[in-house]
Amino acid sequence: MKEKKVVDSKTIMTEMIMPNDANPIGNLMGGNLMRWMDIAGGICAGKHCEAHVVTASVDHVSFQNPIHVGDVITLDATVTRAFNTSVEVYVEVFAADVKGHKSRRSNHAYFTFVALDDEKKKPIKVPALLPLTREEQTLYESAARRRELRLVLSGRMKPENASKLKTFFAEH
Repeated sequence: MKEKKVVDSKTIMTEMIMPNDANPIGNLMGGNLMRWMDIAGGICAGKHCEAHVVTASVDHVSFQNPIHVGDVITLDATVTRAFNTSVEVYVEVFAADVKGHKSRRSNHAYFTFVALDDEKKKPIKVPALLPLTREEQTLYESAARRRELRLVLSGRMKPENASKLKTFFAEH
């Protein structure tokens, strides 16, 4: 299986915020945003894996700036690392007015997707990721720590077995 570059699966999705997407005070509802983030991340993961994918986890979703009715959001999804049967995807959300002014970063989160075979819907091996830029390499290297943290928090790994995290919690 040939490794893939980050750019091979990069996904950009754009949505305009309509009244039915918003809460009573005119801000985008968080659940609608999370749905779009999951869709953009899933498309990105599916392109990398060349397979159907399912969402396995979502890390802390940060809501930094409100998004208003009439704003246009751009969701930028990139694979940060491929593991055995899963990929981590970083999704960033930017909002601007319809003219493209007042651009701001609004949200971000890390998603994990598992690739499935077409017939039995069982996890399959995914292509490795080839990070090329300094930023891609940084995200790639830090993904192992984020993965261990997810596994520890979900109870699937004992904290003492989290070798990548030990450096953060070691006594000096």
